[in-house]
Amino acid sequence: MTKDVTSAIRPAIVMTILFALLLGIVYPLVMTGMGQALFSAQANGSLVRDAGGKVVGSTVVGQAFTTDRYFQTRPSAAGKGFDGLASSGSNLGPAAQALVDRVKADVAKRHAEGATGSIPADLVTASGSGLDPDLSPAAALAQAPRIARARGLPEARVRTLVDAQTEGSVLGEPHVNVLALNRALDAAGR
Repeated sequence: MTKDVTSAIRPAIVMTILFALLLGIVYPLVMTGMGQALFSAQANGSLVRDAGGKVVGSTVVGQAFTTDRYFQTRPSAAGKGFDGLASSGSNLGPAAQALVDRVKADVAKRHAEGATGSIPADLVTASGSGLDPDLSPAAALAQAPRIARARGLPEARVRTLVDAQTEGSVLGEPHVNVLALNRALDAAGR
């Protein structure tokens, strides 16, 4: 009887150790190596560097731009704002009074900044991850008057920059990467 148990347990232990090594060490190392070899930029966070090589952001993770001189991203519910370690939505439903109050305050803030008419939803609502780096072209264009005033640029020039940075997509809606748009704005001067 004990020989039967030993002969049954030994292969189970050997297979557990083999698969733990294979799937816990070998497979992750191979996938990491392939990612680094084939998609190095993406595997390292799609980082954007300035002319001096300093990291200024990422094309796939939003960041807060708070001055009037820059396009601002949508609100973030991730931690204290754009915290990758706390990536999440707010879990507030459309009938939650806290969400209604926050959106009303954000709409009033956008109108005070010079936006006219209805405010695009992505300027006053957070994304599901809280880290969305993109805006709709309408949300970017709603900010054009404020930025033109702050930088002393013609509003038409700011609108042209938004149009130039608008990316279409095969699936989904056109979008504007806020970091790329703000870098183009800096390159335009003032």
